[in-house]
Amino acid sequence: MVSGKTSKAARSTRGRTVQRRSVPWGMIAAVLVVVLFAVAVFGYAFLRNEENQARADALAPFTPTAQNQDPSTQIPGVQVVPFEGGQHVEANQQVAYTHIPPMGGSHDYAWAACNGVVYPEALRSENAVHSMEHGAVWITYNPDQVTGAALDTLRAKVDNQPYTLMSPYPDLDQPISLQSWGHQLKLTDANDPRIDQFITALRVNQYQHPEPNASCNEIGPGGFSQDSPPPFAPPPAPGAPGAMPETVEGSGVASDTPPAGQ
Repeated sequence: MVSGKTSKAARSTRGRTVQRRSVPWGMIAAVLVVVLFAVAVFGYAFLRNEENQARADALAPFTPTAQNQDPSTQIPGVQVVPFEGGQHVEANQQVAYTHIPPMGGSHDYAWAACNGVVYPEALRSENAVHSMEHGAVWITYNPDQVTGAALDTLRAKVDNQPYTLMSPYPDLDQPISLQSWGHQLKLTDANDPRIDQFITALRVNQYQHPEPNASCNEIGPGGFSQDSPPPFAPPPAPGAPGAMPETVEGSGVASDTPPAGQ
């Protein structure tokens, strides 16, 4: 016979249950996700900062200074030709440029809008040359040779960037040609580091273009229209009937004011 004391102890033992806390795996996983995301974000920011710093260091020698007024002379392949500024032609005149695309000389009174504009169609050279007189870099490309990713790479260097413009140039003798006032560089590869070097050295370089602080904004009614620019026309040969000379000795005037009636 089981005593009452023993029976009560047994019942007491059976009645006790051990409460174990379950591991909050969901919360742990969520915390890990947040931590890993933060590490990824900061890691990406750190790497981008390092890349930007490395890029800035690489381009530093091409930044113009009073002591180094034309850093582009350090870039292999750059052609430099001096041009006098302020030589204007009318909207119905063409200039017999000796460099294709042109990189200076006589030009239209109206400049092409050049604050990071990527033109889908070829530009009238006389307007683009005036933009370079204001300090812009003009990137041109052969539309039959530069497409897809290469075109996107070039576009990213221009889109919304001040004092830059880009347009196709039919029958260009190289895939890519960069122009600033009195400077030109022709290339075959959109990833060529000399593109960034050229832009750094010559965009708004106050020592290398005739009209520092001039505007690159669209002129508006009566001038150059960004949305409907004048059509491209191949430059005439020097001496062709009606062609205007690329340079006229002693005729340069530092003025963008068109003649009366323009």
